[in-house]
Order: sequence, then structure tokens, then C-alpha cells
Amino acid sequence: MAGDPYATHVKRTTAALVARLGWPRERWTQSFQSLFGREEWLKPYTEATLIKLAKKGVRRVFVALPGFTADCLETLDEIGREANEAFLHAGGEKLHACACLNEHPAWIEALRTIVLEEGRGWVG
Repeated sequence: MAGDPYATHVKRTTAALVARLGWPRERWTQSFQSLFGREEWLKPYTEATLIKLAKKGVRRVFVALPGFTADCLETLDEIGREANEAFLHAGGEKLHACACLNEHPAWIEALRTIVLEEGRGWVG
């Protein structure tokens, strides 16, 4: 955890994303997905945040996952099932988890460009 740039990277990516989308500050929040063992992890936790939002009367949420370029089973299960159930149980009505980049053609082309640039002189 100490020295791990993950939290900084996710916060910077989120800031760039919401700026690009033009979302006003009062319309979004940031949370962190899961715990890692018994150790305290980055806060606020997503599930707790969703429960608070539902109890405050928020009925619909859109969840973006800027820390990931590809969906993984852990994320699909924790956000798509567990967090969704917690949100609904607390009074929410609809949680939409935005798909990650996955195999989107724009991402594949961007990755190709990165690999070719970074691999220059290494990859022939």
C-alpha cells in the first residue's frame, strides 16, 4: 500500500474522465471496489457508498470503472451482483455498471500504438 501509485492513478483518471464528460462535482462520487483480506483498503468502499446513496434517495446509479481496461470476474461479480444487490436492498432501483474497454476497436488500436511505440527497437 505505501508507495503504491494505484490510488493516485485512479483519482487522476477519474478527474480527467469527469472533466471530459462535463459532469458537475455534485453529480458524481468516487469509491474503491473491494477489501483485500483483513487489511483496510482504500476508502470509501463502493458497496458502503452505494448503500448511503440509496438511503439518501438516489434511485439510479451509473458505475464507471476507470481503474480497469478490461472487465474481470471479480469486478463483474462484486459490482454487477454484490454491490447491485446491496444498492437495491437499501432502496435503489437501478445500477448500471459501465463495461470496460475490453475488445473495443478504439482500445485495440490504442494498445497497438502503445506497443509499437514502446517496443520500437525491441519488437520487429
